[in-house]
Amino acid sequence: MNNTEKAVPDHATAAAAFLQDEERVDWHDKALWFIRQKRDVVSKQLPEWEELREAASQIKHNVLSNLDEYLVEFEQKALQNGIQVHWASDATEHNRIVLDIIQRHDIQKLVKSKSMLTEECHLNDFLLENGVDVIDTDLGERVVQLAKEPPSHIVLPCIHKRKEEVGELFHQYLGTEKGASDPAYLTEAARQHLREKFLTSDLAITGVNFAIAETGGFVICTNEGNADMGVHLAKVHIASMGIEKIIPKAENLGVFLRLLARSATGQSITTYSSHFHRPRPGQEMHLVLVDNGRSTQLGRKDFYNSLKCIRCGACINTCPVYRRSGGHSYHYAIAGPIGAILAPNMDMKKNADLPFASTLCGSCSNVCPVKIDIHNQLYQWRQVLAEEGYVPKSKEQGIKVMANVLSNPTLYRVAGKSGRFMMRLLPGLANNKTLNPWAKQREMPEPPKESFRDWYLKNRKDT
Repeated sequence: MNNTEKAVPDHATAAAAFLQDEERVDWHDKALWFIRQKRDVVSKQLPEWEELREAASQIKHNVLSNLDEYLVEFEQKALQNGIQVHWASDATEHNRIVLDIIQRHDIQKLVKSKSMLTEECHLNDFLLENGVDVIDTDLGERVVQLAKEPPSHIVLPCIHKRKEEVGELFHQYLGTEKGASDPAYLTEAARQHLREKFLTSDLAITGVNFAIAETGGFVICTNEGNADMGVHLAKVHIASMGIEKIIPKAENLGVFLRLLARSATGQSITTYSSHFHRPRPGQEMHLVLVDNGRSTQLGRKDFYNSLKCIRCGACINTCPVYRRSGGHSYHYAIAGPIGAILAPNMDMKKNADLPFASTLCGSCSNVCPVKIDIHNQLYQWRQVLAEEGYVPKSKEQGIKVMANVLSNPTLYRVAGKSGRFMMRLLPGLANNKTLNPWAKQREMPEPPKESFRDWYLKNRKDT
């Protein structure tokens, strides 16, 4: 957190605020589950789906095991192609490099296609503070930018917004008719608004989905073509790339392109898979390779394979906690399960709550196209955070009490009998939301007359 950032509520507090709007929560949940179901349908259309996942996982494992060599190879090839390569150790250095390029060309406004790395680095805020106007050209990104919010999802940035809310934003900023909420009308208004921005901008910033060590080229995947529009019309192209985005060879690309869109949105292929190998005549192309904690994560034996992530969002779409709590409850650029294992690497104290925002159901790991063991890493982060002293004392003491109870059969039976007795004697106490946080979102069940052990001893002892 830099000095200008404000303190944010923890996940539980922010999620409770999101849950106040039950109607929003319900359609947010259903919309994401619909995308998860689409993913299931299109993945089953490929008999080799599991083989593709395994191949992608092994390719990424090879990359992470030899990252230094692949990065050097990629840089050499990119330089030969006429791309200017920069290295940034952290977000601050990345932002300074980008600003230097912008100021060198005396540019006051630019267009940017969706890039989670620039969100991670808080580039927009930094550039605005330095007098540079940034226009996000991905439709969802533009919506949340107008709303002065960060994206709530890495693929669907404004999934938390109703179409009526988008209509109000467009009426305020783009001059559309008041009360208009027809998606086709609003999309056309955004298209006209952004077309002018593309035509008048001399600089475009993009992210990078895949960078190919063998060729020195890189690939950007979009569904709207906004990256192409920005880059092909601009005199300067800056691509910001996390160092883990490397793949060894061009032939590997097909594996990931077949997995990415199917996992992300249930499409067979991303609408635009744009390949960039060199600047066109008269254009400058800059590539900023960013570490920003990735080397540290690479050195963590239990967590390094989180760097295999291709940012598809499949784990987010399937996560029952994310679907019911909203992306902004995660207070990190990347929300959901994958964000919850990346965030503590950046700042354990600030993000200690996020690995606990999970049921550990394993659905995230089941859908991950590169086979990251996400739920296991969430569990392991909990151990690390507890050992480092970042778990609240109340939770720490509660877990110790539960460990003693669960490890002592006599104490466990006494506690069970006491609990059942109190629930029968004072049912209102068990359902008191202040005294029993478990009851905040649930109705407590009727207490059983006897425990399973007592029933078993009575009815099955001799069988």
